[in-house]
Amino acid sequence: MFTCVEDLVVHHRLEGPEDAPVLLMLHSLGTSLHVWDPQAAALSRRWRVLRPDLRGHGLTTLTPGPYDMGLLARDAPGLLAALGITSAHVAGLSIGGRIALDMAAEAPNRVASLMLCDTALKFPPVRLWEERAVAARERGMGAVVESVLARWVLDAGLPSSRGLREMLLRTPAEGYAASADALRPATVESVQGRIRCPALVLVGEQDAATPVNAAEALCGAIPGSTLRIIPGAAHIPTFEQEEAVTTALEAWLASRA
Repeated sequence: MFTCVEDLVVHHRLEGPEDAPVLLMLHSLGTSLHVWDPQAAALSRRWRVLRPDLRGHGLTTLTPGPYDMGLLARDAPGLLAALGITSAHVAGLSIGGRIALDMAAEAPNRVASLMLCDTALKFPPVRLWEERAVAARERGMGAVVESVLARWVLDAGLPSSRGLREMLLRTPAEGYAASADALRPATVESVQGRIRCPALVLVGEQDAATPVNAAEALCGAIPGSTLRIIPGAAHIPTFEQEEAVTTALEAWLASRA
């Protein structure tokens, strides 16, 4: 499906019972809505699951960068409004989780609860994002793919890991770089003390990009939040530990029903 949201044509999938509560799932930097495929297949039996490709990713419009978190966090509520959806539970992976945080801070009436997977309040070091943005713009996605994939998964030889590699390579270089630009200035202060909805924080036990201590800090910034650590997982656990991620999300949503 494609829906116009201001300057974007947003590609998205909407699956599940039409009268069910909505679950909005936001993907990670350099992937697409397909990074949530295993979870969406299970959750759409009971929930109305909405998965967009983010700005500059997948089949959604590529606009010139740099982007900022405010811009990215306005795209999701814009899509909800365009589809006539009042509010949703929001799951976000990596940058998708940081977008979800900004969305909950800026449009709290749109967010029923948060599921924040392998994300953080801030994403140091700034230099890393500068270097990746420059490399992608100047030399294409092949210049960053190996270093990125090494942080995403523990076993790069799995079919699903090879699929993630293809997702990354097929991401528009400017979409990746412009979104990386948005991560550099992301600060704790922009969201701390502003998140009032219930939140589940998931993190891979071996995530080097947004490690367990970053997840603990995130929990500490959201009153009443719940932390779950996923064994045998790195930064993108939705395929490598798909059952554990799906089970955690199912249990959380069941507790919100």
